[in-house]
Amino acid sequence: MRTATTRRVEPRKVILVEGILIFAEKALREQFDIRIFVDTDADLRFIRRLRRDIAERGRTVESVISQYLDTVRPMHLEFVEPSKRWADVIIPEGGFNTVALDMVCARVEALLTGSQ
Repeated sequence: MRTATTRRVEPRKVILVEGILIFAEKALREQFDIRIFVDTDADLRFIRRLRRDIAERGRTVESVISQYLDTVRPMHLEFVEPSKRWADVIIPEGGFNTVALDMVCARVEALLTGSQ
């Protein structure tokens, strides 16, 4: 959820930043030591959106489908999908790929312990 306020984050060895358009801005992208893209199948993304919008936002199935086809899917294909090219690591299976996760965790631990 977006807020009207900005939250200042003090410097740390590791800061996690997430968002579907996080790699869109070059100046921001260049600040990251590791860029990770969690790739999830389109059908799973749609089902999650459908369930959430019906349960939490009181929307109808038809309104969710219409929004998905009219704006969400085209914008994903135009902006989010191409941003994968900026990722150092692409984690498939919606983040449930244990091999990829173990590699990322090892890298983060190395950053934390200074054994980069």
